[in-house]
Amino acid sequence: MITMHQLVDEFPNQLRRAIDIGQKAKIGKPKFPIRNVLITGLGGSGIGGTIISNILRDDLQVPVVINKEYRIPAFVNENTLVIVSSYSGNTEETLSAMMQAFKKDAQIVCITSGGLVKEYADTNDFDYVLIDGGAPPRAAFGQSFVQIFFILHYLGLLQNDFINYLEKSIALLEEDKADIKKVAYDIASKLNGKIPVIYSDAKYEGVAVRFRQQINENSKMLCWHHVIPEMNHNELVGWREKNENIAVVFLKNAQDYERNQERMEFVKTVVSQYASTTIEIESKGEKDIERVLFLIHLTDWVSCYLADLKGVDAIEVDVISQLKNKLAENPII
Repeated sequence: MITMHQLVDEFPNQLRRAIDIGQKAKIGKPKFPIRNVLITGLGGSGIGGTIISNILRDDLQVPVVINKEYRIPAFVNENTLVIVSSYSGNTEETLSAMMQAFKKDAQIVCITSGGLVKEYADTNDFDYVLIDGGAPPRAAFGQSFVQIFFILHYLGLLQNDFINYLEKSIALLEEDKADIKKVAYDIASKLNGKIPVIYSDAKYEGVAVRFRQQINENSKMLCWHHVIPEMNHNELVGWREKNENIAVVFLKNAQDYERNQERMEFVKTVVSQYASTTIEIESKGEKDIERVLFLIHLTDWVSCYLADLKGVDAIEVDVISQLKNKLAENPII
């Protein structure tokens, strides 16, 4: 059986494969002008939308809303591009959202490896990108994430220079492979036995969420995250008591907004008085796409090494399967 180590190790190749799939995808032109975008999906299938909405906020000329539930916002209509992302194709919340979008005449494009999403797309003539199946959804992040760029490009919302930066990302990850794994193991060793608290600039919240989710699923640990500057207006006040069980991780980029860099330094001086450990993870890369993928790959390795140190199976998510089986007793789809 394949391990999470093998899946994470294959991430650069997965990105390379994703570019090939995206370049060959058949996506039609918009039927009506696109005035807004809704990206709907959950867990490993949905986090790509969150990250893209962060890093493309200065590039896209239409608003992007992320949906992670059964229902969709009232604004959705024929001028809405709805990107449906479900790796399995059977996520009931995403299927529910897709059918509501269909009833509201939205322009729907799906990302899936099969399942009911593909079946409904074929039946109702939705465009879709078919990605490779056979892995846990969180381990297919590279494929689903990349396809959102291509869909936005094919629909006339994004230039295609992202391909160049994806290729640069692959080269960076392969060149720095040994160092990434070494740094990740060192971080995992410091986080072992602790409750991780993850802080980042608001523009990188999706990366912080991804890291938290990977620690939850791969390492079988609880943790939390927050962003700067928002946490400066609330959570910062909560740091009052020494807690040896907490370790704080700062996700940092040299290009973070200058005032937020100042804020992060101040936060570090505060929390270091109360947490047992503070760790800084610096990104690498020329553009946001590169920096995001560098941080994701490094922190994915951290979650794998944490699983090793804890002696748990990084692949196993039995409690999620139990919930799905319970809900399947009374299906809504």
